[in-house]
Amino acid sequence: MALTPFFVGGSDIFDPFNFDSLLFGNRLSDRTGGSSSYARDVAAVANTQVDWKETAEAHVFKANLPGLSKEEVKIQVQDGRVLQISGERKKEEVSHGEKWHRVERAQGSFLRRFRLPETAQVEGISASMENGVLTVTVPKFQKPAPKTIEIQCS
Repeated sequence: MALTPFFVGGSDIFDPFNFDSLLFGNRLSDRTGGSSSYARDVAAVANTQVDWKETAEAHVFKANLPGLSKEEVKIQVQDGRVLQISGERKKEEVSHGEKWHRVERAQGSFLRRFRLPETAQVEGISASMENGVLTVTVPKFQKPAPKTIEIQCS
C-alpha cells in the first residue's frame, strides 16, 4: 500500500489527522485548477524521503539524508506540535580544469514538516544519525491505567 502525503492549511505540513484535507485538498489551486507553486513545492521536498511509523511508545521518523553530517541538519518543534526537519545539501565546488558531465544528486535546501498528534511528548524528542539515515523519536504520553475507586459505607 502506497501512502501519499497530503498538505494542510495551505502549507507543507503533513497532517495524517486531518481527514478533510485527504478528501477535499487544501490548496486553492487544487480546487480551482489554477497554476501555483505546488509542483515546485512537491519537487523541493520529494528528494528528502521520510518514513513515519507509530509504535505503542513513540512516533519514529526516518529520513534519508545521504552525504549530510549532523551539523548540516536542523530539527525543531514549532507551534507546539509541528516537527520540522531542515537542512541544506551544498553544491560541490568545481576546481580549475574540472568539467561536470552529469549532475543528478539533489542540492540546495530542504524542509519537511509534520503535525504531531496530541499524545506526542515533544519535551522528550531524541535524534540520531547513522549511515545517512536520520532517526527522530518522539515519545508518546502513556495513558494512565484505569483506577478503581472504592466505595465507602457510612
